[in-house]
Amino acid sequence: MLVHYKPRPRPTVYIPLTPIIDIVFLLLIYFLLTTNFMVEEGIKVKLPRAEATAPQTQKEITVYIDKEEKIFLGSEDVSLATLFHRLREKIGDNQDKLVVIKADREVTVDKAVKVMDVAKTAGAGKLVLATEKP
Repeated sequence: MLVHYKPRPRPTVYIPLTPIIDIVFLLLIYFLLTTNFMVEEGIKVKLPRAEATAPQTQKEITVYIDKEEKIFLGSEDVSLATLFHRLREKIGDNQDKLVVIKADREVTVDKAVKVMDVAKTAGAGKLVLATEKP
């Protein structure tokens, strides 16, 4: 008796892609949500480092001093003489207004102290010299 052997087709293996795609999207969402997208506007300065710093949550007026010792109120380049008048306008009658001074590491202490003095005489109730954590 003659038996004809008919070859069986090989079973195909399917890799389920749906769970893999779900995991990839969940990881993508996780990294997007945990990434810090906060971009700080203003003049680029390298802040001095300090161990004991606390984040400020109050709305503030920011004064920048870059490494060439130019003074900026926000993004406007001002001289030390006009800084008083500009700060006086911004502070107004609010004696609790916070003024943050962001001075570059290479700025002399004398220049930073002069700016702090001008801010205090302009009526700043709270004065902060910004630093960054190491």
